[in-house]
Amino acid sequence: MSGASGPRYELEPIGWVRSPLVDRSSAPRQGNEGSPEASLVFDPRFSEGVRDLRAGDEVIVLTWLDRARRDVQIVRPRGNPANALQGVFNTRSPDRPNPIGLHRVTILAVDGLTFRVRDLEALDGTPIVDVKPVLDRRLER
Repeated sequence: MSGASGPRYELEPIGWVRSPLVDRSSAPRQGNEGSPEASLVFDPRFSEGVRDLRAGDEVIVLTWLDRARRDVQIVRPRGNPANALQGVFNTRSPDRPNPIGLHRVTILAVDGLTFRVRDLEALDGTPIVDVKPVLDRRLER
């Protein structure tokens, strides 16, 4: 186990989110709460990695929430002052020590390295860290 001076890890974006959402105040809390259609735009270096993703697939998109606060450990869920304070790891708050976003989306269309999706609440320009298939539908992967 290492402390604050221990090893550091680097993440390299594999792409970026393109979305009409540009600020947190206009973004829904979850993707299925009214988010507009958005796109995942992959870096050409990762074209082989995304080649088997198809329209209709459900995937988990991991993002780096680059505009989140990293010093937060206690929040009121959903930002509601009526909710009791909770440790951030028991919530979906974007503000957390390692602001990794987890988004279950459906691919609507594929155009080269641009994947149009629904149910993505990430802001425009958010770095994409990884994509994984939803296994409850396709266990063969």
